Amino acid sequence: MLMSFDDVAKEIKAGGRLALAGDEALLGKLPRGSWVGGTIPYFMGQNGGEESRDKIFVQRLPESVEEVEIQLYNTNSISSVSTDSPENGFTILLIPALSKIHLDYAAHAPNYENMYLKPIIGWIAGVHLDDLGKVTPKVINGLTGETADDKAAALHARLPANKAANIGIVNLFKQGNGDVITFPETGFSAVEANIGGTRRNLADYIAEKGLDTRLPLVADYQGAMINVSFQNIDEEKRQTNFYAPVFSGIEYRLAAPVNDYVSEFQSCVPTGVDHISFSCNCILNYLYSELNGKRTANMTGPMTFGEVAYQLLNQTMVYLRVEPV
Repeated sequence: MLMSFDDVAKEIKAGGRLALAGDEALLGKLPRGSWVGGTIPYFMGQNGGEESRDKIFVQRLPESVEEVEIQLYNTNSISSVSTDSPENGFTILLIPALSKIHLDYAAHAPNYENMYLKPIIGWIAGVHLDDLGKVTPKVINGLTGETADDKAAALHARLPANKAANIGIVNLFKQGNGDVITFPETGFSAVEANIGGTRRNLADYIAEKGLDTRLPLVADYQGAMINVSFQNIDEEKRQTNFYAPVFSGIEYRLAAPVNDYVSEFQSCVPTGVDHISFSCNCILNYLYSELNGKRTANMTGPMTFGEVAYQLLNQTMVYLRVEPV
């Protein structure tokens, strides 16, 4: 839930084990303790969607967690995050947006050793949209107080044998009926693409077709829909930029429109989902679906620059439950 700085500081001093989201100025003043934090001022709070620079979103670890380890990873060590994750437990991973480690994780995480065998969930730290290009997103190791804009922060949580962590993904988007788009190279930007079997400039195609770039590109990975969100189009370079990488050889289509995000979201959340230990949603869903003041079922959390459910995702909501086995 969203809490005041003073209340969060008290909880940390009392030994709380937390994942935090908030403004850099607030997170940087918190006492040291068993927490990780990332910068963002947009939230789905207990009263609905909210923008705030003076509150902190708090997600408490389940009481069943036996042991916590917190560490920062750089581009050389991030590939070991999945092997470092406990054999029975989960990892909360926070990555600063638009950093090299963000790009590396997005492109290579699916190939890390033990990836998909252990629950890794988290989000991409961001900034207020007015501060884009002026302030860098940050993550914080609460144990040491170290703040970084070029490293990822991980909280590894070990569970007892009678508990297990499970990740869920809510994705409202599916492939539309438009042209199949493939890319000659993997990356966060593209100038040309193969569109309907013809190679051409992607930005020109988007303009000619009048495509709504609030909708992501969607790839179908054997029934799993993976989104790639549009960031912007550089008119001078005639280059299209994305919030996640497009992969060479994968077939994408523009997503089918979503008419009412809130009602469709409610219908997509599995019934009986409770005891949520961690969740986050995408800032683009917050903006494009005008979620300020609206609730999304019982799901609360930061509204982020990307979501992590093992690999990097876009325009999704992800959540983690700890359940008895």
